[in-house]
Amino acid sequence: MARIQQLSKHLINQIAAGEVIERPASVVKELTENSIDAGATKISVEITNDCRNIRVADNGCGIHPEDIMLAFSKHATSKIRDDEDLFNIHTLGFRGEALSSIISISKLTCTTRTNDFETGTKVKCENSEVKQVETGCAIGTIMDIKDLFYNIPARLKFLRNPNTEFAYIQEIIQSLAIVNTEVAFELKRNGKVVLKTTGQGDLAQTLKEVYSDEVVKNLKPVLKTDELSGLKVNGMVSTPDYTRSSKKNYHLYINSRPVKCSVIQKAVDTVYKTLIANGKYPFVVLNLEIPPQDVDVNVHPTKKEVRYKNPNQIFNFVRTAVEGGLANYTERELKPIPNVVKLEPQSKDVKIKNDDMYVSDIFLQNFNEDIAPSKEPERVTQQVILEEKIQIPEENIIGQYKNTYILIEQDDGLEIVDQHIAEERYIYEKLKSEKQIASQILFVSDVIEVSSTDMSVIKENIEKFEKFGFGIEILNEKELIFKKVPMMIAKVNPKEILADILENIDGDIDRMEEKILITTACKASVKAGQKLSLWQMQEIIKKWRTTKMPYTCPHGRPISHIIPHKEIASFFQRQT
Repeated sequence: MARIQQLSKHLINQIAAGEVIERPASVVKELTENSIDAGATKISVEITNDCRNIRVADNGCGIHPEDIMLAFSKHATSKIRDDEDLFNIHTLGFRGEALSSIISISKLTCTTRTNDFETGTKVKCENSEVKQVETGCAIGTIMDIKDLFYNIPARLKFLRNPNTEFAYIQEIIQSLAIVNTEVAFELKRNGKVVLKTTGQGDLAQTLKEVYSDEVVKNLKPVLKTDELSGLKVNGMVSTPDYTRSSKKNYHLYINSRPVKCSVIQKAVDTVYKTLIANGKYPFVVLNLEIPPQDVDVNVHPTKKEVRYKNPNQIFNFVRTAVEGGLANYTERELKPIPNVVKLEPQSKDVKIKNDDMYVSDIFLQNFNEDIAPSKEPERVTQQVILEEKIQIPEENIIGQYKNTYILIEQDDGLEIVDQHIAEERYIYEKLKSEKQIASQILFVSDVIEVSSTDMSVIKENIEKFEKFGFGIEILNEKELIFKKVPMMIAKVNPKEILADILENIDGDIDRMEEKILITTACKASVKAGQKLSLWQMQEIIKKWRTTKMPYTCPHGRPISHIIPHKEIASFFQRQT
């Protein structure tokens, strides 16, 4: 065995670089995050030489000339001072590893200037050696990387093709641009602008610039705060009828830091599980603001993993926020509305105070129901309970198509509604909100034979069946009868109901209650192919309009589709 010896500074940096710098995108991430921490409002990233040359320029505060040499040494940073700061992180970077790692695997030139000096500083780094000279430049910092991994041939072999590596870079810039809406980003590849944002400080506008108007058109705002715990979540999520085939568009952030967070992801998935089909996923942008001492971002060098003091609290907070956004109610800034009655918080008694009314985030939560206090305690300084009934106008229904779809004339086009799943959505939400479901007693019921496996599932979940209006009597290990069923499906064969519930479980016993609810709603709804009177169609549409989630049925199928009038007129070559 060889003798033990001390590794060189350069080799130590190269080993550390393996943890911090995985690929060109890692360099872009580290340098761009440094620019954001430096207060930059403009950041330009240029990529050439098959992603091995990287130039990041910003108009941030720059680096003090006396600190520049220290900046490129290992574990040197301006962002933390002592061990207590590790649990109070307010910046994206804090380890002091990035620059020392980068200069060990590339040829780097840094040009920087602060506001306090007329001239700037230029630093050239190669093989972890740093040389400094004075130079003229604008306020800010330019990091110019050449020949990334030039001295580590083994790492070069593991890089993907340039298009794939650039795709990773583009994802990084997109992710940072979405959460830093006040920063103008520009990404160039071989001189061509690939992505550009204007830094207007508006999330919807930034998403239009990064993606498209079409994406933004299908998003709902999310905003929820809890002053007592210091939590706030804001962002946008897509309506359930606008989905993706992967979770690639889950943009999750903790205190504006891009993260992979299973807690937030699980909260989102829980909301959408009965709103979208299996294998489909929403478009999500959520930024959770949390006191730094309640979250640990110092888990891994990439800083993408986080741990919470209270993960259950975070899960429930995010889940209810997303549910609120989809149901069309989010918190809003309290604004005075003149000449309206002012109501006392947590009270339904109307009291005249003055000519102003302050409306809180729960204003008009439900379109057709009385507003009531949130089930979860909301810590707000002023809260109003507004009792108001809104009259829903009659729909301009044209008729039925194939005795399955209800056709409605709208100002902007022709709306087509699937009658079965529109009513299914209404019944599903109604059943879910009811404490006790009316049942029909069955004096005569066929004996239903089931497998021993299914019987075991039924026995374990007998209380869940009871909760939704079913009464089941077990005769033996393979036979049972229904003593009662929900009133609204009294005419449906119980054997058919049970078969549907068991068939849809697919081994997921934890969702048994949900499957009972979905099957009941499905069986109670008007069927496709059933001819309806105009009055019946009006009732179905009117009830469907009152639902909190009118986008899809509990199975995830879209309920309605609008053909724009412009599209119809264009087909017939008419002026709109």
